[in-house]
Amino acid sequence: MKNKKITKIITVGILEIEVTKHSGQKNLYIRVNPPNGDVTASVPARTSDKVIKNFILRKMPEIIKIQDRMKKQFRQTKREYISGETCYYLGKPYMLQVIYEGRRSKIEKVSNKIIMTVPEGASYEKREKLLTEWYRKELKNILPIVLKQCENKTELKINSCNIRNMKTRWGSCNISKRNILINLQLIKKPIECLEYVLTHEFIHLIEKNHTKRFKSLLDKYYPAWKEAKQILTDMPLDYTE
Repeated sequence: MKNKKITKIITVGILEIEVTKHSGQKNLYIRVNPPNGDVTASVPARTSDKVIKNFILRKMPEIIKIQDRMKKQFRQTKREYISGETCYYLGKPYMLQVIYEGRRSKIEKVSNKIIMTVPEGASYEKREKLLTEWYRKELKNILPIVLKQCENKTELKINSCNIRNMKTRWGSCNISKRNILINLQLIKKPIECLEYVLTHEFIHLIEKNHTKRFKSLLDKYYPAWKEAKQILTDMPLDYTE
């Protein structure tokens, strides 16, 4: 029987929690999602709202502790895409240099600088889009190499891996379609963070929820996952409104 999912929002105190009910699930699971601490829950299909709320209330001290840690994580100030700003690439800081000349736009990474060349009068939106698309291109170039490593380690295959600029998750996995989605922001983190997130999502093809078995599989296929996760916690996050 195909696993059916129903998603709804449940309010517990000041928290609004996205709850997904699965017809083929036996246990209740809760997740505090980086980088903003949004809470999601995964529960069996016939679980009542009362049971869900009581479950969340029991987990509330742990949820708040994790959210507080995420809120204290350093964020960059709002980007203006002007010379002198710091841009991260694979975990290293680079100084952005903006040059206004010519008719064509381009980005080059040299030494400790990311050089953006744009026409005179190029708007904030054009500069932002140019850097974002450069990051996307760089991640697309790196992704096949890391995906192959994950496939070799886990002996699993996926149908596709796409990139999206996400606020609440580093990655996600559509188990039935065997599709993985990863956060564009990972191009700014060390390569081991990308490998950790991809391995994490690959393992969801074997173990749907974050059970003890899930963690043991992470230990097996990527023993340094805790260190990589800590890097994601410690490194500066992008500015958000």
